[in-house]
Amino acid sequence: MEKKYGEIAIEEAQLEAWDNPYPDRDYLIEITFPEFTCLCPRSGYPDFAIIKISYIPKNKIVELKSLKLWLNKFRNRYISHEAATNEIFDALWNLLQPKKLKVVADFHPRGNVHTVVTVEKP
Repeated sequence: MEKKYGEIAIEEAQLEAWDNPYPDRDYLIEITFPEFTCLCPRSGYPDFAIIKISYIPKNKIVELKSLKLWLNKFRNRYISHEAATNEIFDALWNLLQPKKLKVVADFHPRGNVHTVVTVEKP
């Protein structure tokens, strides 16, 4: 079966940074990604989460379509809640070098367990 254009876009997705239009001003950017999915590395069951990203940019901001497609790359990966959250944080930190960054992954309860993982710097 031939891949659909969306599957190809997700497969090839790379995070993209744009120049901050107001580098002389501190302002907060908040992004919510309510349909994050990945796979449990132990069971293979799907995990669903709301990813919340907030940052104060320095010289770069993240291009939103690239972020959306890149986050969708996790949907077929076997990865723990902790590893996924930290990987998202590290990728954004390295790309943007912001003044401040916070990533919160609020995973939907599964097996009567609700997990929230937060990574923040500085």
